[in-house]
Amino acid sequence: MEPVTHLLTGAVLSRAGFNRKSALATLTMTLAAEAPDLDVVAYMNGSAEGFIHHRGITHTFLAIPFLAALTVGVVWLMDAAWQRIRRGRGKPAAVARRWGVLYLLACVAGLSHLLLDFTNNYGLRPFYPFSRLWHAWDIVFIIEPVMLAVLLGALTMPWLFGLVKREIGMREMGPRGRAAAIAALLLIVLLWALRDVEHRRALAAMDAVEYNGEAAVRLTASPYPVNPFRWAGVAEVSNAYVSVPVDSLRGEVDSENRSATYYKPPPTAASEAAQKTPLGSFYMGWARFPLVETERITTPGGGYLVHFTDVRYLYPESGRVPLRAFVRLDSGFRLESSGMKTLQQQR
Repeated sequence: MEPVTHLLTGAVLSRAGFNRKSALATLTMTLAAEAPDLDVVAYMNGSAEGFIHHRGITHTFLAIPFLAALTVGVVWLMDAAWQRIRRGRGKPAAVARRWGVLYLLACVAGLSHLLLDFTNNYGLRPFYPFSRLWHAWDIVFIIEPVMLAVLLGALTMPWLFGLVKREIGMREMGPRGRAAAIAALLLIVLLWALRDVEHRRALAAMDAVEYNGEAAVRLTASPYPVNPFRWAGVAEVSNAYVSVPVDSLRGEVDSENRSATYYKPPPTAASEAAQKTPLGSFYMGWARFPLVETERITTPGGGYLVHFTDVRYLYPESGRVPLRAFVRLDSGFRLESSGMKTLQQQR
């Protein structure tokens, strides 16, 4: 999921009752819920390195205890600086912090990050480096406005009700927002349950259809935002991938004839060499429906441009090609450059 959803989830988890366990619980859980995305620093070494390392070691069960310790360390430094400011102003010491409890809460928030990333179709490798297998639930789009609205409502509505209570003179009883936070988390679980049911229905509908006169070898259905009944399906047959819109509510596949067929290019010496490069090897291990296309470069110097695309991201009506990679080779099939830009941008 995108960072805002992770941050809001950490804050809502804390408001669900964990903030009663220790001071600084909300700050700690909010930061810890986003901590696994520290791997974005790899993009400083280029888009290829960023793609290879994204959702890598920091998105594993093994890393969560270490990321939790790092988060608590950052919070401790922030708190120590704040305490010095308070003492300089002559204010009394703040409520004691329970650092052991905060560490456990940071672990819980870190695990929420893995769970949220598991729900979309990019996936993650939670058992890396012991297993390189990608796991994905495929039920939630990377940006889900419904979840964002529910999480924001859980954090803002108690504040608004608090203003009303103070206006009429009612007394606050402890940290506010627990009921709203619990309700929001339950609503998200219900949303996942609905989307899981509809995802299964979409796959069942696709399985009952032939593609280019063949039964599918493999199927997937990727989610859209907001609408849980709309899916982008991909069916693999012997020589092609077929992208189709699916309506899980009606059990209809490509009812408006908007399918697109992507034929698998035959392997070439250049494509095989590109797949042995770091980016090419990683891409082929991550992609479920990979298209590997080779283009001969006719400009001075020559060489080859090998283009990697995962068809599960070629939504039927979209003109965008997200997560496309390229590997540029010289005439001797040696690596010249690689990255996540389109072919046109590399010409």
